Amino acid sequence: MPNTALLDVNSLSISFFNKKRETKIIHDISYHLNTNEILGIVGESGSGKSVSSLAILGLLPKAISKITAGTIYFNGQDLASRSQQEFQNIRGNDIAMIFQEPMSSLNPSMTCGKQVIEILLQHTNLSKTEAKAETLSLFEKVKLPAPDRIYKAYPHEISGGQKQRVMIAMAIACKPKLLIADEPTTALDVTVQKDIIELLKQLQKEENMSIMFISHDLALVSEIADRILVMYKGTIVEQGNVSDIFHNPQHTYTKALLSSKPSLDVRLKRLPTINDFMEGKSLTETIDTSQRKAAHKILYSKPPLLEVVNLEKEYMSKSGWFGKQDTFKAVNQVSFKLYEGETLGLVGESGCGKSTLANAILLLDKSTAGQIMYNGVDITKLNTSKVRQLRKDIQIIFQDPYASLNPRIPVGKAIMEPMKVHRIGTSDSDRKEKVLDLLLKVGLDESYFSRYPHEFSGGQRQRIGIARAIALEPKLIICDESVSALDISVQAQVLNLLNDLKDNFGFTYIFISHDLAVVKYMSDQLLVMNKGKVEEIGDADIIYEHPEKEYTKKLIHAIPKGL
Repeated sequence: MPNTALLDVNSLSISFFNKKRETKIIHDISYHLNTNEILGIVGESGSGKSVSSLAILGLLPKAISKITAGTIYFNGQDLASRSQQEFQNIRGNDIAMIFQEPMSSLNPSMTCGKQVIEILLQHTNLSKTEAKAETLSLFEKVKLPAPDRIYKAYPHEISGGQKQRVMIAMAIACKPKLLIADEPTTALDVTVQKDIIELLKQLQKEENMSIMFISHDLALVSEIADRILVMYKGTIVEQGNVSDIFHNPQHTYTKALLSSKPSLDVRLKRLPTINDFMEGKSLTETIDTSQRKAAHKILYSKPPLLEVVNLEKEYMSKSGWFGKQDTFKAVNQVSFKLYEGETLGLVGESGCGKSTLANAILLLDKSTAGQIMYNGVDITKLNTSKVRQLRKDIQIIFQDPYASLNPRIPVGKAIMEPMKVHRIGTSDSDRKEKVLDLLLKVGLDESYFSRYPHEFSGGQRQRIGIARAIALEPKLIICDESVSALDISVQAQVLNLLNDLKDNFGFTYIFISHDLAVVKYMSDQLLVMNKGKVEEIGDADIIYEHPEKEYTKKLIHAIPKGL
């Protein structure tokens, strides 16, 4: 039997407005989704992916937005003319959604089991006992370990991948005809991401659902979708089957999306960005093996800047008032050397100890045993005033720049504050001059000095975070998942910026990420962590080409490589 369109979007236009003006966000888009099909929607932030999917569910904010033209037909019904009451019956029953951030989508004050039961009781005729049995069955279906334990657990007590599986269980609870997955794997480890993709594909086959899979990662989408449509600035620039889009892209923007992600095979000097492609620039200069070897020979001939020796970090936990105390080693006998001007890539799944190790080096979390030698001095034994001086030398760029910036302070002042504390600059006017120069160095202009964090995009905020870190003229910078939440093109810009700053100022980086393609591109040396221990350490290119440990092979195998 031939496929029939379950969802048909025709000439859809959506505008957002305020008292002064109306802005068209979605421009006359048309596409369809067949029964029992997976459609991938790809594009960067602001391309209109999420806005157009929220329109399908009737979730556009009524006070500031409206559908100005076009139709959305689902199962033969025009959704654009449905009332909110009618949408309440459609949502969950016929169309369900998995959101990008499960922690903010799950109720922190309710157990995971209760949250699924609530949906079943609202949309079905099941009794409480039957709803509980169905919830446990759903938890098994989405391959949650120990469904009974997860049923009683609160969201904060389970991992990111497990939270995402609970969200999927909630979404498929009423056997919807259409499942919209909006960036469901963005913040997850590469191995967990692969598991979620496999799970969605399996559920789609079992339940005969149609899935709309939204992402900014074209390689990832190609691993799950039957067809792909590419969105750019509120329009659909290209659509077709996966093989055609991936192997023979027609639009410049699609080509740019494919090329902005670091390659596992070739090491480019600079990553091409979307703008480079749109302006017709060709960035093909590579760094070959002999160049790398020559640079490393100079790099490793000097004494190490940082040496970590048998470092351990132990946490205590006990169950109940009189329960036995258990110890958990988050970092276990970790040793490595880091040289001035080097980038050490630190990879591993969530919970492997990457951030705990970074916090120990930053002296934000006191290590239990071992040494951290910085310029030959064991910094774990420093007094408070010496630690304060050290703060200037070792800086961190956080994963979420918005959370690390004070929303009430203009960005110029936020960058000047630590400079004042560490007595960099002779006066406020001198410091302001330095900050204005820094803003230019990180690709922002001087007008940004007086603006507030909420006025910037994610990529711009990350540049502000970088400016604040380098304002103290540090020797060592720890980048903790500092590009994981960014679009592929913005990510390319930030990675290029970090490499430029390293060349110009001689910075040394510890680069932490769950995206192995990015870590390989950035790193001289690679350290793979697993369950608190060093699994493998060595030259980044050699480890990628010839991994010795099964765990490393599993991580590399899980990288989305496209077709």
